Amino acid sequence: MNFTRHLFGLVLLWASVGFGDELKVGDPAPDFSAMAEDGSVVRLSELAGRHYVVLYFYPKDDTPGCTKQACGLRDTYEELRGLDAVVLGVSFDSVESHRQFAAKYKLPFRLIADTDKKIAIAYGAATAESPVPRRMTFIINKAGRIAYVNRNVDPTRHAAEVRAALATMQD
Repeated sequence: MNFTRHLFGLVLLWASVGFGDELKVGDPAPDFSAMAEDGSVVRLSELAGRHYVVLYFYPKDDTPGCTKQACGLRDTYEELRGLDAVVLGVSFDSVESHRQFAAKYKLPFRLIADTDKKIAIAYGAATAESPVPRRMTFIINKAGRIAYVNRNVDPTRHAAEVRAALATMQD
């Protein structure tokens, strides 16, 4: 009886975090349109056809792990651009919070304000009840399809892993 109850609880937990319909390599990337830290509107459909898009979800601006992750991408940004990639960071923080975070750490890439959680939900990085998105990364290829997924991002190794994944995708 305890085993059955435990198993049922795990199944409910699994379903509640959205793992049933996870995006996988080869799936079309859900399109979105949202405000960035500079006040511009970012549309995935305008980027994915021309560049690889590194779409990374992170919990909160200016926190230790998120800062380490963002600064790692900042420090390898020119290499990522050389691999024809655009980097987009996504969290539930406001445009103003993103603006301050980007300015403080001189982040050269856009930070998307997913205040209504729609992007994170579409990518399986959150549910409607999530207080913050899960730390996840997707690389979207030039055909608009998911080419890489990392659901267990380590902020200290993130930039190197993204660079290595992009290097394998070059024409």
